Amino acid sequence: MYIVDRSLQFVRGFLLSYGPSNIKKRFWDKEYSEEKWSFAYNTVGDCVYAHLERHVENGSILDIGCGSGNTATELALTYKSYLGVDISEAALAKAKRRTEECGRQNKNRFDCGDFLAYVPPGKYDVILFRESMYHVPLGKVKSTLDRYSEYLKDGGVFIVRLYASSQEGKDKQRPIAMLGIMEAEFDVVEKRQYEEQGRPTVIVFRPKARLKN
Repeated sequence: MYIVDRSLQFVRGFLLSYGPSNIKKRFWDKEYSEEKWSFAYNTVGDCVYAHLERHVENGSILDIGCGSGNTATELALTYKSYLGVDISEAALAKAKRRTEECGRQNKNRFDCGDFLAYVPPGKYDVILFRESMYHVPLGKVKSTLDRYSEYLKDGGVFIVRLYASSQEGKDKQRPIAMLGIMEAEFDVVEKRQYEEQGRPTVIVFRPKARLKN
């Protein structure tokens, strides 16, 4: 049974990173409709919020893989505008309902799309990948970030939150490799691993300054 479960997890993870958009959409819609992620609907006080509040400064946020709208409804009102993008219409329906319930419909907007191909409608002070970076194939991390760099305002930053080690402190190979790419290819502003449950790491970085001719 353990081998079967591990095999199913591998197939799921592979499809959510490498599968076609219609397959990924079906997976996520099913999981959000069945409330598989209901345990994660409340993340008030999450470590990523302090970084967001520090860098948005009444500016704009593009949230890549926004899910059911935690960031859109839990973040302090330190931002001017927010656009959440997710491939799941079921997740976005929850995010929109939560936004209306907390009276943020004038600040928050949502858009449905596969973020590996999504074209943002403007430029942003902060582009957030909150766990969604897991679904970027390792070989596409740099190219994905390079593409989204074109949608950062001058001085804007990426903020990525992920779990790079287990609760016992053992490194997770793929997230560690992702962090290595970010640190090597971009200018890191902040990086911190927290001791709270799951030992999440938050890294804040921006594109390297281009040399002028």
